[in-house]
Amino acid sequence: MADLLKGKPVADAIDLKICEETESLKEKGIIPALAVFRVGERDDDLSYEKGIQKKCEKTGIRMISNVFPENVSEEEFYQKLQEANKDPMIHGILVFRPLPGRFDDEVLRNSINPLKDIDGCSDLSLAGVFTGKSLGFAPCTAQAVMEILNYYGVPVEGNNVTVLGRSLVIGKPVSMLLVKQNATVTICHTRTRNAAQIASKADILICSTGQMESITADYVNENQTVIDVGIGWNEEKQKLCGDVLFDQVEPYVKRITPVPGGVGSVTVSILCQHVIEACIRSQKQE
Repeated sequence: MADLLKGKPVADAIDLKICEETESLKEKGIIPALAVFRVGERDDDLSYEKGIQKKCEKTGIRMISNVFPENVSEEEFYQKLQEANKDPMIHGILVFRPLPGRFDDEVLRNSINPLKDIDGCSDLSLAGVFTGKSLGFAPCTAQAVMEILNYYGVPVEGNNVTVLGRSLVIGKPVSMLLVKQNATVTICHTRTRNAAQIASKADILICSTGQMESITADYVNENQTVIDVGIGWNEEKQKLCGDVLFDQVEPYVKRITPVPGGVGSVTVSILCQHVIEACIRSQKQE
């Protein structure tokens, strides 16, 4: 039976530090603030927003919700976004993506003030991840993976890591964060031949394919640590599931993150941590 790498202890440790930093800022009359932008009423956005609201209340961060109807004009949306970009009382900005198809995602990502891009989606933030420089922030989910590995003492330096997926949200940035800690990283994707064979030789396997329960026992080995980044609702099983077929894989690996209760539990804490960091940076620039 594998050791479960649960997200809650990791998130709790991060939250404790956030609370201490929030209190320190409040003693100086500074209240860290996060502006959230949501278009429409998608269930996953609503659930995520609720989780962020709860975490902000716990850690003392002020959250401002900007909610728009599905048919909001680009002009109205971007006007409100620019107001948040310029408001010195707002330290972090999060836009729930994807927006309706008429919005160009590249334009959207780069319309967020990079100093407030706490979800690490702008080109400047990604450049920071790829160059190792302190530019913007790393994508929250990618950093959450690293926090879990570090918290549980999973060796990264010198080890072989296979990352399944090459998105700018997880696959590519987490690969660069792993390289920064001196891992040897192989990225597999939809065009990779023998992905299961490659993955099965890794010390650490990061699963971010977006394909529910697609990772079977063929992808793993008995000494492997598996980090499952995926999450989705399985209609047949009537429960949340990850990219990993958990019941089949768990008996054959050394460590594994559960879904739910794994990476997702840490992601919102990282988001709030970035708000605090953005707030502190803004004070240094004044």
